Amino acid sequence: MQTFRRNRATLLLAVVLTLAGSATISAQQPSVVDSAVLKNAGTPADQFPGSWLTYGKSQSETRYSPLKQIDASNVKRLGLEWSYVVGAGGYNQEGTPLVWNNTIYGTTTWSVVYAVDARTGKQIWRWDPEVNQRTRGINANRGLALYNGKIFAPAIDGRLFALDATTGKPVWETRVAWSQEGYYITMAPRIAGGKVIIGASGGDTETRGFFDAYDAATGQRAWRFYTVPGDPSKPFENEAMRAAAKTWGGDFYTKGGGGAVWDGFAYDPDANLVYVGTGNAEPWTQKFRGAKNLDNLYTCSILAVDLTTGKLKWHFQTVPNDNWDFDSVQQLMLLDLRIDGRVRKVLTQAAKNGFFYALDRVTGQFISAFPFVKVNWAKGVDDSGRPMVNPEAYYDVEPVAVYPTGGGAHNWAPMSFNPDTGLVYIPASYTSYTYQAADEYKKGSNGDVRGTTEPRQIKAPAIGPSAPDGVRGGLQAWDPVKHMLVWRGDGGGGIGGGTVTTGGNLVFQTSNDGRFAAWSADKGEKLLEIQTGTLGVAPPITYEIDGKQYVAFMAGRGRAAGIVGPTDAKVDDPSMLFVFALDGKAVLPAAVPSLPPASAAAPVVR
Repeated sequence: MQTFRRNRATLLLAVVLTLAGSATISAQQPSVVDSAVLKNAGTPADQFPGSWLTYGKSQSETRYSPLKQIDASNVKRLGLEWSYVVGAGGYNQEGTPLVWNNTIYGTTTWSVVYAVDARTGKQIWRWDPEVNQRTRGINANRGLALYNGKIFAPAIDGRLFALDATTGKPVWETRVAWSQEGYYITMAPRIAGGKVIIGASGGDTETRGFFDAYDAATGQRAWRFYTVPGDPSKPFENEAMRAAAKTWGGDFYTKGGGGAVWDGFAYDPDANLVYVGTGNAEPWTQKFRGAKNLDNLYTCSILAVDLTTGKLKWHFQTVPNDNWDFDSVQQLMLLDLRIDGRVRKVLTQAAKNGFFYALDRVTGQFISAFPFVKVNWAKGVDDSGRPMVNPEAYYDVEPVAVYPTGGGAHNWAPMSFNPDTGLVYIPASYTSYTYQAADEYKKGSNGDVRGTTEPRQIKAPAIGPSAPDGVRGGLQAWDPVKHMLVWRGDGGGGIGGGTVTTGGNLVFQTSNDGRFAAWSADKGEKLLEIQTGTLGVAPPITYEIDGKQYVAFMAGRGRAAGIVGPTDAKVDDPSMLFVFALDGKAVLPAAVPSLPPASAAAPVVR
């Protein structure tokens, strides 16, 4: 009897230890990032507030983190914790890393995907799609998507991959577009209800814009939405294309039409809507598009498309009959704002054209648009949101100086929203651009040439806040309810770098010239500035592991200074992943020779 009891006790103890061990293993295994997890990311219900699971931190694209170990009182103690050489590249870094399961996932400008330990920088795996590095002279890659144990990675040559997040091994591959047809991919894919959404770049070549939805499990395409109509002699893909065709004329379709989808995206799971911004009309100058004074839908627009069917729910065009390369692909941010005494579900955009827009994200109803920088191409907007274009801003072979710059008052560099201050932080550019049309259209061009003589100045008064003389760009804190500039930090601009804001009353900003800065979110006091010694800096993120907060970003062109594309020359501006923490002691690399001025702008890759 004693033996039986002793054996039974031993058996029970073994069962208890086994169950306890299983529970421990289960607790250590990462939770699956599914649609529910992504829906809650960046909200008070966030299951992993210390992670960074999608490009904009949340599906509302706010780039707000509640982390506050690093705050306005101690941010001066930030130092480099570690760095990782991400490898060769051919252009400025633009990618936003993701953080999950104690791992940072990132991608290089040559579409190489890597996974490193987020605490130490030790490489876990690396995967190279082996793109043709001579397909384009310059390239960019803005990031990845994460869902159900997979990393979704675009290749600049038009492919989309699903990789196992743990091993880096390919799960599936699909073809989105062909580089031989002028397309490439720079947009970070996003997850919406089990689908991967991705758009095709190429808006300044003879391409027809579109974006796709793919099944995240299989890679099968669920639907495609074209942003401009094709040959009107052929059947239209849907009623949206039939309506759009009425706003074009002549032989526009022989030149593609434009409307590329290369950046802006947001997703509202409650409304079952995906939102995208579309690019410029192509060619730039209306006289080469086949007809004048037509709206050219759906270029320079914000589109809301039903996730299930791929059908257009509503659209809003920010620049009808675009002649200034004023894409509307800038970041789309979903906010719940109290406007006129009631909370509205709002979609916002600080657009390239210089206006900050607010739309009802369920119905598409126009709410407001106010200039956040100096603008002279338009005199304002009417009650429907349609711009009142200044006739003097139209140009032909005579060059004209137009505000804002052709690179945009705000370009791809991400803005962020802090719910504690109620402010949006916008990397903005303040300069003008000289537009001049070519005498005749040449295949492969956009019909525009940079002004070669003294430009005509627009006499009509400009609208919007002006910057001090000589200041080319800066960080703006914008109140989206009161439509006003609250504070401005000079330096930087709207083309490179970007922002993230935190619960520690901070805004972290990176700038294309190598600077990493921290500002107080409420008052705009510059609390920290570090020169990383690199060029081509990507947007920052922040994350937390084991109670320690980090700030991370990529930087460096990964090539010899002054050389674009593949090269065997010595790399004096290596591509790096920098990770900062309080009291970090690692040493920054030596500065790149001849760093440009703080205001220097970068060319835009769409």
